Amino acid sequence: MRVLVTGAAGFIGFHLALALAKEGYFVLGLDSINDYYDANLKLARLKELGIDDSKAQLWGQRVKSKSYENLEFIRMDLCDEDGIRSLFSEFKPKIVVNLAAQAGVRYSLEHPQSYIKSNIEGFCNILEGCRHHGVENLVYASSSSVYGLNKNLPFSEAKSTEHPISLYAASKKANEMMAHSYSHLFNLPATGLRFFTVYGPWGRPDMALFKFAKAAFENTSIDVYNHGDMQRDFTYIDDIIAGIMLCIKNPAKPSSEFDPTNPRSDISSAPYRIYNIGRSKPAKLLEYIAAIERELGKEIKKNMLPMQAGDVAATHADTSALELLGYKPKISIDEGVAKFIAWYKSYFKIRA
Repeated sequence: MRVLVTGAAGFIGFHLALALAKEGYFVLGLDSINDYYDANLKLARLKELGIDDSKAQLWGQRVKSKSYENLEFIRMDLCDEDGIRSLFSEFKPKIVVNLAAQAGVRYSLEHPQSYIKSNIEGFCNILEGCRHHGVENLVYASSSSVYGLNKNLPFSEAKSTEHPISLYAASKKANEMMAHSYSHLFNLPATGLRFFTVYGPWGRPDMALFKFAKAAFENTSIDVYNHGDMQRDFTYIDDIIAGIMLCIKNPAKPSSEFDPTNPRSDISSAPYRIYNIGRSKPAKLLEYIAAIERELGKEIKKNMLPMQAGDVAATHADTSALELLGYKPKISIDEGVAKFIAWYKSYFKIRA
């Protein structure tokens, strides 16, 4: 089974490409390797996949993995309409997992056009590729940020997501609506996954755990927003990958429960589904920081700041729908933090 994974040099995409290759799928990873954060980390992830880092930087050329004969990589931008069209025609994927996007809530406050280009225009090119080339299952990244002003915890997929508070969140909500239209019009099975604060080895430098660990090792301070009065449904990467794999193996189907006179946002008469994918056990931010401090054996200096624009005080995923497919997160915060710190020390060659 041929799988196209976009965002394959990214945090989640790298882990998914690796898991798929190990399970025997023929994987083509795609990424633009942009400079939103250190491109060397992205190239290092590709190297873990057996992709030569010098060849990976060449645009539009499929590079074979030296470690997995069923894995290739191509550097391409989702907004390259002609390139994406040709790629679908040549590779002929049966499954597409779209994880490529302009990420980050705070970054969207200063760079709105990046989100329209990558997350809207780029996703449209993916949908068109799926439509015209017989794709049997599209799985794509949404975000817990779509819940916006909704404070009815835990977040249920069936409830309102009509009030996003950042352009990033709005672009992810738009992805869900775009996918539904293609499911309805062209019978494209599409599953959207609302990710909840993913962390773990090979994570993004702009995410909390990476920033906190870096500050601890460099003896600098961290910014703690809303004076620490925040909670997040922190979810370890291995649990996330297990959930994505379930959706790859269980394409969306029309739901007999869909009522057009009282429509839910997570199901449809089309082959369309939305799932929360989190740990469903939120932790207070200060407790999460304390877990990092325990693992490192030192206190991290903290700058207590007010809430930042575009942020929310709490997230909590209701994962009962995904659990019906067999989803069951296993990694505790203490275990997950320990695994990340071990990776961080290894990657940055820290002996402490």
